[in-house]
Amino acid sequence: MKRGWEVAIPSLSQVTVHSSPNNGPVTIQGHPEGLRCIGVGTDAAVFQYLEAPLYAFKIFAEDKRSKVEIETNIYRKLGNSTYFPNFYASTPEYLVLSYEEGITLFDCVLQGVHIPCQVVDDVEEARDYVREIGLNPRDIHLKNILLQNGRAKIIDVSEYAKPGNDFRWEHLRKGYERHYHLIDGKCVPYWLVETVRKWYNQWDKHHVSYEDFLNRIMKFNPFKRG
Repeated sequence: MKRGWEVAIPSLSQVTVHSSPNNGPVTIQGHPEGLRCIGVGTDAAVFQYLEAPLYAFKIFAEDKRSKVEIETNIYRKLGNSTYFPNFYASTPEYLVLSYEEGITLFDCVLQGVHIPCQVVDDVEEARDYVREIGLNPRDIHLKNILLQNGRAKIIDVSEYAKPGNDFRWEHLRKGYERHYHLIDGKCVPYWLVETVRKWYNQWDKHHVSYEDFLNRIMKFNPFKRG
């Protein structure tokens, strides 16, 4: 008799994930009953099986499956940390993780849900922990952080084995400290959030300072006072 996450195996075997050109979001083939897609990225899609709701299954695109072993090793190094999902198992196609309740900080901004300072403190502590165990906390952004009972839960660790600092979290923290009060409790239009995201990805960090980049954003902030 199958127990725990293994009851989902027949349904998981009916799903195929395909990568998209230009690092776009993956596409999904197959929609077995009881399997719910709860997240889509550029390498994988994440599912919850209704008969085993405590688990999340990260299924990788066929040409991205070499990353399964990389993420498995990362989660094993992270161990049982309150800042990250629990790791249970992996196969050549997917990871088995704990399902985490909560709303992403991205959706908090869209819906006007307050993001407490504790979340920022939690991410800083999580990053310190990641460095202490010999990994590199990269690619931490609004869609990778859940607000969970007033605390932070980081749900994507896929780049922690890569070198270098992408400064994404540092820039988010500065934006939070300097300007979050302007939008706190207000629903920010999706078009505005997407515009900022696209500008950030196109930002020439060698020729335009972070302050100039923020000033450009503030010109389009409908909540700016004065």
